[in-house]
Amino acid sequence: MTARQKIRFSCYTLVCVNSFATVLYFNYLYFLMRQQFGFGDKRNFALAAALGLIYSVAAWWGGRIAQQRGYFFSLKIGFAVMAAGLAASWLPEFAMGKILAACAVTIGMCFIWPTLEALVSDGESAANLPRAVGSYNVVWALTNAVAYFVGGTLIETFGYKIIFILPLALVLGQLGLVFWLQEQATEMAREAVNILSEPSTPPPEPHRPASPRARVFLRMAWLANPFAYIAINTLIAAMPGIAAKFHLSPMSVGFVCTLWCFVRVGAFAALWHWTDWHYRFGWLVAAFLALIASFAVILLSPNLAVLIVAQIFFGVAIGLIYYSSLFYSMDAGDAKGEHGGIHEAVIGIGNCLGPAVGALSLQFLPGFPDSGAIAVSALLLCGFGGLLAIGQTSK
Repeated sequence: MTARQKIRFSCYTLVCVNSFATVLYFNYLYFLMRQQFGFGDKRNFALAAALGLIYSVAAWWGGRIAQQRGYFFSLKIGFAVMAAGLAASWLPEFAMGKILAACAVTIGMCFIWPTLEALVSDGESAANLPRAVGSYNVVWALTNAVAYFVGGTLIETFGYKIIFILPLALVLGQLGLVFWLQEQATEMAREAVNILSEPSTPPPEPHRPASPRARVFLRMAWLANPFAYIAINTLIAAMPGIAAKFHLSPMSVGFVCTLWCFVRVGAFAALWHWTDWHYRFGWLVAAFLALIASFAVILLSPNLAVLIVAQIFFGVAIGLIYYSSLFYSMDAGDAKGEHGGIHEAVIGIGNCLGPAVGALSLQFLPGFPDSGAIAVSALLLCGFGGLLAIGQTSK
C-alpha cells in the first residue's frame, strides 16, 4: 500500500468510526431523555430542533474554517470539542446538563463532517469523483446502520452510560489518528508527492467548471436534502414514541426500526455503480414523492408489517436525495470544504425544521396525537413544490 493509499484508507477509517460514534450517541439520546427525564414526543422534538439549529449554523462555519485554515486544523478542533462534550454528558444527572453537553458534541461534529467530505473528494478528477463520493457514502451509511442496529443491545447489556463511554473512546482514538495523518501528509509533501493535506494545495487535475445546468441541480439537491433530514430527524426523535406504541424495547427497536438504514446503504451502493441518475430531474422527483409517502406511513403505521414495508421505500428515497446533494456539492467546483459545509448546514436546517414543526403541532393540537406527523408531511409537500419550481429553470 502506497503512502497516498494509507492516507485515503485512514480518512475512510475516520468516516467509519465517527459515523458509529455519533449515531450511537445521538439516536439513543432521545431514549435516555424519555426514560430518565420523562421526555415525551413534544420535548424530544424540541430538543432535536434545537440541536438541528445549532448544527445548521456551526456546520457552515466549520466548512469555511476547514477551507481557510486547513483540514487537519478543523478535524483537531472538532474531535477535541466532541470529546469534551461526551465527557460532560457522562456526568450531569439533570436534563439541562445532558442537553448542554449534547450542544457541545453537535458543535464539534460540525467541524468534522464537512472536512471529511472534502478530504475524500479533494484532488479527485471528474472521472474519479463518483468513486470517491460513492465509497464515502457506503462507509458512513453502513456503520450508521450497524450502530443503530446494535445500539439497543449495547444499552440493555451495559446501560445508557455506554452511549457516552464508547463514543468518547472512539473520538479520542480518532483524534490520535488525525495527528498521525497530518504527519504522514507533511512527510509526503516534503517528498513532493501531490497529496491534498491542505485546501490551498492545487489538485493534480483541474476540475471542470460547473455548468449552469449543474448549478441548478445543485440548488435542487440543496433544497431536497434538508427536507429528507426533516423526515429523518423527526423519525429519530419520534422513535421512542413508536417503540412505546408497539411495545418495543430498545433492543427490539434496533432490530426492527433500522431497516431503512440498511436499505439506504444498498441504495448508496447501487447509485455509486449506476450513474445514469446524474443530472436527471425525474429521479429526484420520484425520490421526493416516495419520501413524503413513506414518512407518513411509518409514523402512522397501524402494525409492524406496514412499518417494515414503508422503511424500504424510505431508505431508497433518502439514499438518492442525500447522494444527489453530496455528489453535486463536490462536482460543482473546487471549494470542497466550503461546499461540504453548506451541504451539512442544509442538513442542520432539516434537522431543525422537522422536529420544530412536530413540537409546535403537539403544543397547539394536544388532542390530536398524529398532528405532528401530518404537519411534517405537509411541510414536505411544500418542499416538493419548491423542487418543482427550481426544476423548471433547468429545462
